[in-house]
Amino acid sequence: MAVVTLDRLTKIYDRAHAPAAEDVTLEVRDGEFMVLLGPSGCGKTTTLRMIAGLESITSGTLSIDGRVVNGVPAKDRDIAMVFQSYALYPHMTVRENLGFGLRRRAVERAEIDRRVAAVAGVLGLAGLLDRKPHALSGGQRQRVALGRAIVRDPKVFLFDEPLSNLDAALRVSTRGEIAALHRRLQATMIYVTHDQVEAMTMGTRICIMNGGRVVQVGAPIDVYRRPANTFVAGFLGNPPMNLMPAVVTDGPGGRRLRVGAADLDLPAGAAPSLAPGTAVTFGIRPEDVGDPATTGAHRAGVAVEIVQVERLGAETMAIARMPGLERTLVARIAGDAPFTIGERRTLSLDLTAAHLFDASGVALRPEG
Repeated sequence: MAVVTLDRLTKIYDRAHAPAAEDVTLEVRDGEFMVLLGPSGCGKTTTLRMIAGLESITSGTLSIDGRVVNGVPAKDRDIAMVFQSYALYPHMTVRENLGFGLRRRAVERAEIDRRVAAVAGVLGLAGLLDRKPHALSGGQRQRVALGRAIVRDPKVFLFDEPLSNLDAALRVSTRGEIAALHRRLQATMIYVTHDQVEAMTMGTRICIMNGGRVVQVGAPIDVYRRPANTFVAGFLGNPPMNLMPAVVTDGPGGRRLRVGAADLDLPAGAAPSLAPGTAVTFGIRPEDVGDPATTGAHRAGVAVEIVQVERLGAETMAIARMPGLERTLVARIAGDAPFTIGERRTLSLDLTAAHLFDASGVALRPEG
């Protein structure tokens, strides 16, 4: 397989007001499943297309296994790409679609048949080889598109939002198939998506982008638990992290936070070197906002009014308003919790799981 290295990769389109991708620096390790994640327009697809050779590089260096490929044509980069659209040839059978790329490379017929049969077996397409795309379901078409990439045995696989055209149930099953395929092939894969569930469940690491730049790179659970800034905190997670303006104050046992009308005693070291009066953003994930019966050494009760309740069966989302705050607080409670719209009650915050961000939105890490 291959190591893919991006060194300050930048793409500027003619007459554009800002770079589509700017100073993108990233190393994708051999055999890694790297997910480029971010909202629409963040530069992730542009970055992928530069790796594929479908977009020229304005500045910076792109290397595959130590070889600079900035000027190498797409066909000579030994990369296979799976697009958002299936891009299958409608007049060809599944067998012919799978073998098309190999035929263009003048691979021997016996070898083509061997590879096509092997890939069809892996992807569950063996019984569909003589069908044409119009006789396939959406999930089957996507598997053919995957198979067309796999059959080439490239150095790097690129995926550009390949599941976005599938319905919810098919997305779940197909992302499982792609993840299992990665484990089986141990191939280097770069996958673009705006769907954080895909990123969290499939990626070895995720690279979160915003405004054309890399914001944070890390293992999915590490990025979820330790977001670098308020953008990552608010983007990753469904529902996203609760982010509320706060002010540091002095308390009997150390630093406190004033959040709306509530005063919260922070665990020791949670507010590193912050002077009283410092404005910060207080963050806490919905799953760390609990029922008042939940107790712990560093839990704080806050008075709220319930303004909306979403019962999802396995869990309940309670949207509440704290006195003195315009932003609502979302609580994620397991099971069918007995919340009523309009009621006033107390919710419990797990302050050991809280996050603080400075005025520019950058995470403040606890001391020690």
